[in-house]
Order: sequence, then C-alpha cells, then structure tokens
Amino acid sequence: MSDELLINVTPQETRIATIENGMLQEVLIERACKRGLVGNIYKAKVARVLPGMQAAFLDIGLERTAFLHLNDIDIQRLDILDSESSKLAELNQELSINHVLQEGQELIVQVIKDPISSKGARLTTHITIPARFLVFMPNSTHIGISQRLTNNDERERLKATVLKLQSEFGDNGYIIRTVAEGISETEIYSDMQFLNHIWQSIIERSKEQKSPYLIHEDLALVMRMMRDLSSFSSLELDLHG
Repeated sequence: MSDELLINVTPQETRIATIENGMLQEVLIERACKRGLVGNIYKAKVARVLPGMQAAFLDIGLERTAFLHLNDIDIQRLDILDSESSKLAELNQELSINHVLQEGQELIVQVIKDPISSKGARLTTHITIPARFLVFMPNSTHIGISQRLTNNDERERLKATVLKLQSEFGDNGYIIRTVAEGISETEIYSDMQFLNHIWQSIIERSKEQKSPYLIHEDLALVMRMMRDLSSFSSLELDLHG
C-alpha cells in the first residue's frame, strides 16, 4: 500500500496529514495568524547574561526575549570570544557564559523551539539550513549522512561527492538527507550552490540591518513538506480560497 500526504489549505490555516500503510501517522497544523518560528534566523542582541543559569536572554524583536544556553553556543567560533576566552577554549578549559557573551553583543541565532506560555523562544548559534537533498551547516566542516540511508556503497558515493565539491563553497558542513539516495553529482552541486547563496544573503542582511532583525524566515508548512517529500507516492491537495 502506498504512502499518502493529504494537504488542506484555507485562508485561516493549513492542515497536513501523513498516512503510511493506511494508518494515520501524523497531523500538522499551521495557522496563518500564528506561524511557528522554528528555523527562523535572527540578528539578535544580548539583553541579559545570567551566569547562574549559564545562559542569556536575547532580543530578537519579539514581545518576549529569547533564551540561549551555553550548550547551544558554538564556542569554537572564536570570533565571538575575547582573546582570554579564546585561549581557554583552545586549552579545552571550561568556559562560563560570561566568557562568551556580554550585554549589548550582537550575533546570529536560529530558533529551535517556539515560545510556550510565558517562556520565550529557545535559540542556538549552530545554524542549519535544509534544502531538498542536503542540510547546510555554516561554520562547520563536518559531513554527515542520514542513518536511514543504509546502503553502504551509496553512503560512500554520496559522501565522496560532497567532499569533492565542498571546497568550492568555502568548506562548510553538510548533512546528506535520506532522499538524496541515487541522485547525481549535478543535483548535489545544485543544492550546495543554492544553500550557499542563501547563506551569503543572510550574511549580507546581517551586515546591513541593526539588531534585532529577522534575516531569514523558514518556508511555510506546505512548502516545507514539499521540500522534504521523499517516500510519499500519493498526494491529495485541497485548496479553499
């Protein structure tokens, strides 16, 4: 039995259901008046540093400040550390949030969890940008492969292809998605080119705009599902204008 993706779009909300072997697996709802923030990238400003929590609150332009924990900060990016802290990082000594962030500091962050009740959004500096076949990881050189891609020969082929093309786009990191199985080098190159173009646009906007500012918004739910579509052989789309 084929898998199915059912999409219902109205002016008020979008509803998507995934069906596998005749059984409902997942229902996703996105309301027009309250789209999620996960995946959005902001130029943020540090509003308050809390050493006791090893965290900081950042202004990203929303009603409530967002939360960034030390564990969600890429401390290997030495451009966000002062010289003394950089030496500690190089020596693998434990850093405090005070070594990494100061009030008024600006940095690029991504939302990994939507605001809930009185809590603001959860942030990370480990940026990831998904495309059809690859997930882009700027400021990283790691090449990963989806564990759902189990053919060892194909895993090696895909990794070798990405490694071959990696240096042309600045040696950034990538995760190879399950749907990439069987694709050509040309298709991988196209994805890498697209992702690097998005990242360069983000960098340019971050230089041009003052914080707080939304510099990259993730796709709407329908477009995300179409981008991530891999195993569904049947799609039913219901539009209500």
